[in-house]
Parts: sequence; C-alpha cells; structure tokens
Amino acid sequence: MLKKLYKIVIVPYTLFLLYLMFFGMGRFQYDENMITVEPVFSTIKFIQGAMSWKDIIIIVIGNIVMFVPFGFLGWVFPELRDLKSLVFNFIPAITIVEGLQYFTRMGIFEVDDILLNTLGVYLGWLFRRCIEKQISY
Repeated sequence: MLKKLYKIVIVPYTLFLLYLMFFGMGRFQYDENMITVEPVFSTIKFIQGAMSWKDIIIIVIGNIVMFVPFGFLGWVFPELRDLKSLVFNFIPAITIVEGLQYFTRMGIFEVDDILLNTLGVYLGWLFRRCIEKQISY
C-alpha cells in the first residue's frame, strides 16, 4: 500500500519541487548568472547572516527535508535500491537542475544545495530501510 501511494505521489511532488526551485518562494530572474562554489562555508555564512531562524529553517533545513522523498526511489526503480546507485544517479540529476537555475538565472547554482539535497536523499534512503525492516516488504 505504501509503495503504491509513493508511486502515485512522487511525480506530482517532483513537479511541485521543480516549481519551487524555479518560480516559488518569491523567486525572480537575476540580472546576471550567479554561482556559489564554496562548499559548506557559504551555508555557514548564510546562517551567520540570516535575519531570522525562520530563514535558516526554510533554506537550510528545507534543502534537506524536501529531498527526503527521493530516498524512496528504490520503490519505483529497483536499480536505485542500494545507496551507491541512488546517489550516483541523484547527484548528476540535481546538478543539472542547479545548472538550469544558473543558465535561466532563476536561481543560484550552489554546491551547498547539491550537498544538502544529497543529504536529504541519504536520510530518505535510511528511513526507507527502517520502514522496510518494520513492515517486512
């Protein structure tokens, strides 16, 4: 039942997430292409300069939590059940999305986003394994 529900929900969820990444949350087209390639330190700088905890939660925690559902992709694509295959397929896909944000100027290409999103996928993968052990799929 859970797998069937996931298979129904993941496509609209992915489309919603892409909408957020390009148009949602007050996005606008930048005047020039923006890129942040300083891993981890740029997130630390963002946290230090954030106006409120709400900003930190929405941006940093959101970049992790919003990608947790992709850790369950093994339910749809059996070849993505193991972590290595999942991560090796996810990283190029999210890098393409970040690249599209850069080229369309509808976001910033950020290495930290790739790292945080991948952390979310990893946490989702761990959560999927826990669920499978509990329910014995």
